Amino acid sequence: MVKIQVNKLHTLTGHNDCIYALAEGSDPRFFYTGAGDGMVVEWDLDHPKDGKLIAKLPNSVYALEVDRERNLLVIGHNFEGIHVIDLNENKELWSLQLTNQAIFDIKIFGKEIFVGTGDGILVVVDVEERAVKKHIKLSSKSIRVMSIASGKKHLAIGLSDHTIKILDLSNGFEPITNLNGHSNSVFALAYSPDESLLCSGGRDAHLKFWKTSNYSLEENIVAHMFAINYLSFKEDGRFLVTCSMDKSIKVWDVENRKLLKVIDKARNAGHGTSINKILWSTYSGQVVSISDDRTISIWQIEAENL
Repeated sequence: MVKIQVNKLHTLTGHNDCIYALAEGSDPRFFYTGAGDGMVVEWDLDHPKDGKLIAKLPNSVYALEVDRERNLLVIGHNFEGIHVIDLNENKELWSLQLTNQAIFDIKIFGKEIFVGTGDGILVVVDVEERAVKKHIKLSSKSIRVMSIASGKKHLAIGLSDHTIKILDLSNGFEPITNLNGHSNSVFALAYSPDESLLCSGGRDAHLKFWKTSNYSLEENIVAHMFAINYLSFKEDGRFLVTCSMDKSIKVWDVENRKLLKVIDKARNAGHGTSINKILWSTYSGQVVSISDDRTISIWQIEAENL
């Protein structure tokens, strides 16, 4: 048996609108948030109360990603494109106009930035050339979330057409398979640290575990009352956290597919509205959550073997 102890460490404020985007820094002591107010803020887990404004954009920011190799922050600027910030110098290096759609997720692999748009197009950008390499039309519906298995060189893409598409990054984005299991939009998607599992969640409130050796469905759990907005694995792969429109965070035992803990407003002074993203920090082992309530919460989550 595992018992989970939860302690809320901090509530951070500063954004003036719903917070939608969350990314860990190259130095995982830092993390970045983006919101409906167009502000992108850097936070320091050692001094969490002191947020630093990185960018202020005219439109909302749903997606952020850090290029760890080059220490760049890529900002998805809705209805426009991407802005690339040099985190060493804290200045914008370049930007690209890409779309008149929302940008829901961004991922980086090698020298390429993958941008998922509201009209179902995967835009591939060359970091060094600072130019678009290709457009891949995957669906008439939005690309909502992406995850990369860097060892396997697989890109998993969750869409509003209820599917998850797996593409081969070593073979020109060739389709590997199409996963049909969700009955609504897929918002949450992550490979386990050892890449043996792909976990997905979405508007149907189901949490699914897919075995990546053949992408077969291993487990399906009705996990929340409302949409699962995001999920994140602990670095050792033993646990994962999900966050939901139902205002709760849930901690799961990955191996046994068991719910271990519910974190919410009544029990833990949690968020008062939809929780949009969650991150299990590789720096401190703490969990960071962001919400429509305009706040960021930092949680200490400890597991005890009984």
